[in-house]
Amino acid sequence: MPKNRPTHQRFVLIAILFYHSVNTLMDRVVISSAKDGIVTDLGISDQMMGYIFGIFALGYAIFQIPSGWIADRYGPRKALSIVVSIWSCFTMLTGAAMNAVHMLILRFTFGMGEAGAFPGATRAFYRWLPPKERGLAHGINFSGARLGPAFALLVMPFLIRAIGWRLTFVLNGLIGIVWAVIWIWWFRDEPKDNKFINQAELDYIEEGQKQSEFVEKSDATFGQIFVSSNMLLTMYQYIASNMTFYVCFSWLAPYLSTRWGRTGELFAPIPLLVAAASQLISGGMVTWLYNRGYHVGSRRIPAIIGFILGAAGLILATQTTNIVPFILSFSIAILGVDMTLSPSWSFCMDIGGKKTGMVSAAMNMAGNIGSAVSAIIFPFFVANVTMPFFAAETGSANSFFIFAAVLNITAIFAWLGMNPRREVNRSLTPNQVRFRVALYILILLGGTIGAILYNLLAK
Repeated sequence: MPKNRPTHQRFVLIAILFYHSVNTLMDRVVISSAKDGIVTDLGISDQMMGYIFGIFALGYAIFQIPSGWIADRYGPRKALSIVVSIWSCFTMLTGAAMNAVHMLILRFTFGMGEAGAFPGATRAFYRWLPPKERGLAHGINFSGARLGPAFALLVMPFLIRAIGWRLTFVLNGLIGIVWAVIWIWWFRDEPKDNKFINQAELDYIEEGQKQSEFVEKSDATFGQIFVSSNMLLTMYQYIASNMTFYVCFSWLAPYLSTRWGRTGELFAPIPLLVAAASQLISGGMVTWLYNRGYHVGSRRIPAIIGFILGAAGLILATQTTNIVPFILSFSIAILGVDMTLSPSWSFCMDIGGKKTGMVSAAMNMAGNIGSAVSAIIFPFFVANVTMPFFAAETGSANSFFIFAAVLNITAIFAWLGMNPRREVNRSLTPNQVRFRVALYILILLGGTIGAILYNLLAK
């Protein structure tokens, strides 16, 4: 290639991290398909299986910020190589589990490893991509997070019947090891250290980053960013998004089966496929708006449109009685809330700078608390909560959908208050910052642990 024509190694990075995202979520949901075989072979009760499912979320939430710190401190090359290798090894070891204690240990460690997946990827994007390309990159990356579980839900049951659940875990773990080998061989924390990239592309990346009005605007500490209004609003809106989306991973399939019969489960992957398309739409919108000078709007507008669609789809879902219009309405809601991911992670890069790993990890930790709470309160709403007009009697999820729609509407106002140009408050003393950081983390982790324990004890 001529020296004056840029190479496209940053696109190779996007492709590698797309497959990383597919593998991350595929590994996470395979245990759902293997649940019946695990219960039968190991003699585990459904209640104990609940502990095994729940302990993953605990490890995942606790190690979000530490894994983000590792990515910021040691670079995404080492960080992702380590975390992917860890969770892949423990995925393979899951196939050798002999009792419930083994499964608890393996799933907790698996959650620890996966905690670094998306913060590490975001840290890699921060250094390799100019801000005008980050929106679409995040959209492509998170589309993998939707295609992975959709693929797993369709394929893993057949694979388990063919080779057994133990070898299925081994095969999934081997895929991760192969990915880690490719990553450590090809990727470098600094683009200039990659032997495949030329000077023209390096100049393009550096010039694009210099033109950003958000990146490196201050030397703020992580604590100052974490307690800022921008960060608190970011975490809140991500909780609202996850409260809606996580229904796809937790209760959608059994809810469809209960309400419309066993064939209803066949519709469960449809919202995930719609979510994959949503990521590309949103990521493209973020990039298009940014390149036309709407730098703050490139984050706000897609997210606000997404939450409007999310609320509208959820309300429409309450007015359906047949499965086809229900799936269409619910898919509109998922299309909307997933449109908020690309601007959310791009916003974390805007306000985080070199601390992007920790900032994005903090947002992701909050979002996963929303996911845990969603999984717990969904059956409670179905069994106990009624509302005039929308849910006249129990037995449907309409009351939960209205609750989630209200959260989506309030998240619109959160985005109106989020501004990457806003400076953090430096008037707080270091002790005040440390106290607030500790308090916020305790509240978030306390919510996660409390939600998991309530869910398990309720069973």
